[in-house]
Amino acid sequence: MQERILYIRLPCNPIFPVGPVYLADHIHKVFPQVSQRILDLATTPSLNVRATLRQTIHQWQPTVLVFSWRDIQIYAPVDGRGGNPLQHSFEAFYGANPLRRLRGALGGVRLTWSYYGELRRNLGLIRMGLAQARRRHPQARLVVGGGAVSVFYEQLASRLPRGTVVSIGEGERLLATLLQGQSLAAERCYVVGESPRAGLIHEQPAPLPKTACNYNYIQTIWPEFNWYLDGGDFYVGVQTKRGCPHNCCYCIYTVVEGKQVRLNPVDEVVAEMRQLYDRGVRGFWFTDAQFIPARRYISDAKELLGAILSAGMTDIHWAAYIRADNLDEELAQLMVESGMSYFEIGITSGSQELVRKMRMGYNLRVVLDNCRLLAQAGFQEKISVNYSFNVIDERPETIGQTVAFQRELESIFGAEQVEPAIFFIGLQPHTHLEHYALEKGFLKPGYNPMSMMPWVARKLLWNPEPMGSAFGRVCLEAFARNPQEFGRTVMDLLEERYGKAPLQEALSAPLAGRRAMANAAN
Repeated sequence: MQERILYIRLPCNPIFPVGPVYLADHIHKVFPQVSQRILDLATTPSLNVRATLRQTIHQWQPTVLVFSWRDIQIYAPVDGRGGNPLQHSFEAFYGANPLRRLRGALGGVRLTWSYYGELRRNLGLIRMGLAQARRRHPQARLVVGGGAVSVFYEQLASRLPRGTVVSIGEGERLLATLLQGQSLAAERCYVVGESPRAGLIHEQPAPLPKTACNYNYIQTIWPEFNWYLDGGDFYVGVQTKRGCPHNCCYCIYTVVEGKQVRLNPVDEVVAEMRQLYDRGVRGFWFTDAQFIPARRYISDAKELLGAILSAGMTDIHWAAYIRADNLDEELAQLMVESGMSYFEIGITSGSQELVRKMRMGYNLRVVLDNCRLLAQAGFQEKISVNYSFNVIDERPETIGQTVAFQRELESIFGAEQVEPAIFFIGLQPHTHLEHYALEKGFLKPGYNPMSMMPWVARKLLWNPEPMGSAFGRVCLEAFARNPQEFGRTVMDLLEERYGKAPLQEALSAPLAGRRAMANAAN
């Protein structure tokens, strides 16, 4: 029987689905005789999702269903689902006015209802999809993967149909092995009904040679493809590497993608971009965990950006997460010349002491020096600086240091260009921060990281005392004053309350306390 694969991206924010696209491209190159179809439910009106899936399965009659599940955890300082989760939580937990607490509680109830409703909907779509497929092909197989599944694979085990193959991290080799009828024992996956291997998520993915995605083929199997192109203002994702060598205390990228950085050949990346460019795409997002993960990859970034310019794609704009400590003058110039129009840096704190405690690996002095190189090269676009307050050992002195760092960035690029993005970590399993929280007694063994019950959610939205209430009150005042400029307003309020430390204090770290996280993880 000839295999027929249907990839279903479950509903989520309509971000270009690089994962399912790359997976289908790889399978086509290895098994050109296999028929494939991509169904992107992120572009489907919510009321039509179930009927669209049923109709597509009826028409396509797949033998293999591959579901991609992107999001589960909901903590973020942006509106979505039932509203702004950060605002609802902080109103309920820290509001001084009883009416405001009530409003936060009601918002939290709506958010919780929406969250559990999405879980039920997605699990229902998976079960319904499998049942529909097995009406035609009783032996149809089910694979579920994606970012959410890779993080919460242990919690999902009891909720997925027995026999489901649960993919952790990358899925190319796993799906190829499945199609070949070989044992999955060596793959980063498990079968529902069997216990996952201990430490499965920490197993390193096998290297996979990456060639340019064949968008001529992808366009034939993905009816929603042009939806992303027709908008005109979307970034289209292109991956230049996989893996991240760092140990940031709260980040799951390292364990999902592995610590070994695997570069995609420059000519293949440019060839992939050229296909999209010829279809009118001018905005590209490099979807790497970090575009320049370490100084040893500076030369690779230069080679890629030089090749983009040499290919004649001089009118593009691109964006990425970057580690601004991994730049030099030549690379800064290339970034500007090749069209970098926006970048994000996730330093978490402007205090070098806390950066080290959180295993970020940043030298904040070098970050500022390299930002000056970008400004000198002519960069005049927006940057987003991600601050995650109150992660490890936050106190008034370190808040003043973060304010000093932010103000120095503003002096380099201009205050209107530097957007402080205020996050509070949504604690995730398999991270050093989870280990720290369990060791310090913030969490109890056996807790459910997918729970939205208030007594659990308050701990998973990481904002512990003694600074938790202070941050809560500052954020609530910022929401009340100017929700459209939330990040900048938070910074202004923090400076009013805690002052601005000398910059040199922010950029130095005392020897005492450097090993807080290292000791917690041993």
